[in-house]
Amino acid sequence: MHIFYIHQYFVTPSQGGATRSYHLAKGMVAKGLMVDMITAHQESFYDFKIIDGIRVHYLPVNYSQTMGFLRRIWAFLRFVVMAKRLIRKLPRPDYLYVTSTPLTTGLIALWAKKKFAIPYIFEVRDLWPDAPIEIGVIQNPLLQNYLWALEKKIYRQALKTVALSPGIANAIRQKVPSAEVHVVPNFADLNIFHPQPKCPKLLQKFGLKDTFTIIYAGAIGKVNALHELLDLAEATPYQFLIMGEGSELPTLQNEARQRRLSNLRFIPFGPKTTVNKVMSCADMACILFERSPIFKTNSPNKFFDALAMGKAILTNQKGWIGELVHNQELGIYHDCTKLERTLQQLEEIAQEPKALKKMQYNSRQLAERYFNAENAVSKILHVIDPDRFTASFNDEVYIRTA
Repeated sequence: MHIFYIHQYFVTPSQGGATRSYHLAKGMVAKGLMVDMITAHQESFYDFKIIDGIRVHYLPVNYSQTMGFLRRIWAFLRFVVMAKRLIRKLPRPDYLYVTSTPLTTGLIALWAKKKFAIPYIFEVRDLWPDAPIEIGVIQNPLLQNYLWALEKKIYRQALKTVALSPGIANAIRQKVPSAEVHVVPNFADLNIFHPQPKCPKLLQKFGLKDTFTIIYAGAIGKVNALHELLDLAEATPYQFLIMGEGSELPTLQNEARQRRLSNLRFIPFGPKTTVNKVMSCADMACILFERSPIFKTNSPNKFFDALAMGKAILTNQKGWIGELVHNQELGIYHDCTKLERTLQQLEEIAQEPKALKKMQYNSRQLAERYFNAENAVSKILHVIDPDRFTASFNDEVYIRTA
């Protein structure tokens, strides 16, 4: 079986970032599928590499989170045009596996189905265009209506859709009741991320104290609500780490300086191995987003990495992630309007090692049982070819949070 896997932001573990597509494609190859990954890079030329059996086609499409709205749209459309040109030159595959965001990757899927009768499976990582519309990025009514219509058309014409959370799956079914939707959440690489004791040499390397530490490791954008983390740092004696990159990083650093937060450290983002080392210095991980209903459906990589590292969780979300944190006793819910309650809970955790260790143990156990690459690959292969592949695990733990 031959798959064209289309993901504009494909990265490997050595590059850092969201490596879901790398692990899924690698798993497909291991089971005998031929996978051509069509992606983009920052260079000015086309490149081709074979990475762990994945045939990776790099298209020259410059993109950065610091770009303005119009430049981002141009990058999305340029990728669509260049991907179409490449697909014309390659042998016809059996399926397209197309992942969003951006939603515009669906244009490639629709075109390939019409032009070459290639069926496609569409993976929905975030609800587009609902997310940018809800946070005010897309305000033009005509553009909003066009994107909603495009979204429904992509779902209707997909052979199957893959949702990264129960909330996303429910939203797809409401928009297109006839859609066949499968939930395959994000996951962590349990070989890279695993519980480790704090290492004195690493603490010294990063200039950290051996004290109760809370970390945020991930994207630093307008939707990540990291001002709430600064509020916690200002109100507590604990140690806080922020490791990431994004458009809001300079603003956040400036605000931290103005507040004179001596207990907050910014650490440059890096590959998975570096994230692993930095996270090993922390006791608890933050999963923060702005308080908008759309973010309750998120399936953020940083949550699953934190589970694999065996970290207690602090989250300000009440969606399926918040329910997992509560039901599985992984950590605490933070309401910024009830700061004193969070401070009290943090004090109890910091002063009671047994309670902290129980949360950390629960996190790792949840990752091992449900949120690992093997389970996700098994489910994706079953979605692609249910006659050949059988899903080998029970997903009740997250399906029941829908």
